Amino acid sequence: MGIRVIGLTGGIASGKSTVARMLVALGATVIDADEVAHEVTAAGSPGLAAVVAAFGAEMLTPAGELDRPRLGALVFADEGARRRLNAIVHPRVAQEVNRRVATLRAQALPQVVYEAPLLVENGLHRTLDGLIVVHAPEEVQVRRVMQRDGLTEEQARLRLAAQLPLAAKVAVADYRIDGAASLDETRAQVAAAWRDILGGGPRQEDPP
Repeated sequence: MGIRVIGLTGGIASGKSTVARMLVALGATVIDADEVAHEVTAAGSPGLAAVVAAFGAEMLTPAGELDRPRLGALVFADEGARRRLNAIVHPRVAQEVNRRVATLRAQALPQVVYEAPLLVENGLHRTLDGLIVVHAPEEVQVRRVMQRDGLTEEQARLRLAAQLPLAAKVAVADYRIDGAASLDETRAQVAAAWRDILGGGPRQEDPP
């Protein structure tokens, strides 16, 4: 059996990053799609050049780096702009993630966790060997986004609206983690899910 790729997703500010850190503490190898996206649009990269060609040099900081808050404000308010950005970034992220998975497969790693916000929106969850979804009530998400990113309530709700409703993600999950529970409760849920994954769950390869 080859390497098993377990998806980790959730809504914005649902607690996904916290769960990822808990998984790492349990010994999991996690590939973070957001981290990869930062790498493929780093200063001087072809990805950044493509973003500037699509959205203009005003999306650069004086240091020549991507002005992520400014670009975020644009694409979360304009679905067409968001689609153009995704068309630039997603293929580059996929290529780098595939390269990393191949490296881990060569090292005979039995499983890897792929953390990404849009696994269900893009249908990628169907290609994975399991799916962990972190959920939280919408009002908790809104409050967290406002506090974390310094956004207004309207801006925070626009960001939530850009993603599939969490209920739709929870419906296709193999493991559901409550990101609004206490840290101890969330940690216990994560540990139980990881034990099951290490034991071969939730999906086995079909017999020949």
